[in-house]
Amino acid sequence: MPPPAADRPPAPPPAADRPPAPDPDARAGPVAAGAPLVPFRQFILKVNGRCNLNCRYCYLYAGPDSGWRHRPAGASDAVRARTAHRIAEHASAHGLREISLVLHGGEPLLAGAEALAATVERVRAAVPADCAVRAVIQTNGTLLTEAGLRTLRAAGVRVGVSLDGGLERHNRERVDHAGRPSWTAATRGLRLLAGHPDAYAGVLCVVDVAGDPAEVYASLLAFDPPMLDFLLPHGNWSAPPPGLTAAGLGRAPSSAGRAAPYGQWLGAVFDQWWGADRRRVRVRLFEECLALLLGLPAATESLGLQPFAAAVVETDGTIEQSDALKSAYEGAAATGLDVFRHSFDDALAHPGVAARQAGTAALAADCLRCPVVRVCGGGHYAHRYEVGTGFRNPSVYCADLRHLIEHIAGRVTEAAGA
Repeated sequence: MPPPAADRPPAPPPAADRPPAPDPDARAGPVAAGAPLVPFRQFILKVNGRCNLNCRYCYLYAGPDSGWRHRPAGASDAVRARTAHRIAEHASAHGLREISLVLHGGEPLLAGAEALAATVERVRAAVPADCAVRAVIQTNGTLLTEAGLRTLRAAGVRVGVSLDGGLERHNRERVDHAGRPSWTAATRGLRLLAGHPDAYAGVLCVVDVAGDPAEVYASLLAFDPPMLDFLLPHGNWSAPPPGLTAAGLGRAPSSAGRAAPYGQWLGAVFDQWWGADRRRVRVRLFEECLALLLGLPAATESLGLQPFAAAVVETDGTIEQSDALKSAYEGAAATGLDVFRHSFDDALAHPGVAARQAGTAALAADCLRCPVVRVCGGGHYAHRYEVGTGFRNPSVYCADLRHLIEHIAGRVTEAAGA
């Protein structure tokens, strides 16, 4: 039976109001024919499509993709129910013993902690009995309350918080819609979360090379996170990230002498982490890099050649690729699919998804010649984009990634010889 009209994916706007068509050259190049597809193991559900903050660097609301404006603010009950059904269908078809469910936004807590917990329970009830659901929300922390944390904790939902450093000045870009700083509310929520260690997933920090790396790292440790994850700000060859200019970017992986401010910043943090007397926190980026250097598999979107296995469901039920692609151009994450009419297996067959599961077959020739390609993996897919050439390029952070990987490899070699 078709869904009620209110819960169907919205009809496209009139031609005059539609966003520009996707760049015809932006598609990934041909990939290995017949390569087996890896099932999705992470499902990102946009429970709320709006945010109570207006971070000045946000690629989602201040970037080139305005699709969020045409979608409902929150996911309806019909969208949540159908998403749970599709996840269960996918888990059953592929015999998955564990999946990750990420409740995302916007700001997911605008939906309310009770609604988030109910959504998780709905998915758990739908999937096969032998499939574990690892649930997490990613929040800006400003709406966390003691009661809300108790509700989420009781439902087995872990909470990750986005923060750009442990001091107020590190978070000057994270403001509300009136331009007021979010620092006080965010840190209040983070301190509440630290009181529930079994529900504390960690802190996600976008790198700002203007900040002192040792200070940023030390200040974040003050919140006792079990995990830190440092993310590079989204940018590409046509829209370089802060601190990198188009004139100063070279394509060759053997970019000796090229500036690598992000690699140097992260290398300085690595030294603080690696050289500590005791390991106070896990740092995902560093752990994944170390694993890859040792020949172990690593599950991260930013490094390595592991197939990308995450799908996004928007508030209207449309199935999309990673949100990060929206930093490239209007419609870059779109698949044309939705949970009412399509399965997640249908999404696996999408060319964009196949390209991100193709390993070296989707990489630029320069990447294939690079000695650290097995660790770097070409970098984050969104960071490879250029108008006119698409995604078959090295990362705009090519020099930074190589600097960081070789820096970490050097520290490991030193330790092995000590």
